[in-house]
Amino acid sequence: MYHGHPMAEVGTLQDAALKRKERLKNLKNQQNVKGPDDHEDGDTESKKEKLPKPIFRSYRPQDESLKEGVLPEAKPVDASDKIQSHLEASKSEQLLDEVDLVNLAPRKPDWDLKRDVAKKLEKLERKTQRAIAELIPCFSLLGIYSII
Repeated sequence: MYHGHPMAEVGTLQDAALKRKERLKNLKNQQNVKGPDDHEDGDTESKKEKLPKPIFRSYRPQDESLKEGVLPEAKPVDASDKIQSHLEASKSEQLLDEVDLVNLAPRKPDWDLKRDVAKKLEKLERKTQRAIAELIPCFSLLGIYSII
């Protein structure tokens, strides 16, 4: 695509590049203000002090300086009251003495198709019975008594 004079395009590209460089300088300056370089010796000592101390739940350290971070052993909570209430609640429910064999037995692969078509078949059966009822008087007038 050619839009105007080629020198004008070069000028706009250079302007965009200069703006981009300015933004990058600003970002670097902002990062330097927020977090100064970590290469100084005084900062390494302050970083060591800022490190979190380890907490040991199941590990028992051998070093004396690390024994400060050992948590005391947790005592298990007494859940016998909750268990008793659940047992009593389950006893009050009626248990089924008989097992429903229809629900336990595996169904045939096409059981859902039969279930879905059953309503339509009932309608067709009713229409068939009505049609037969209408045809019987016609056959009796014609003298045909046996329908095969």
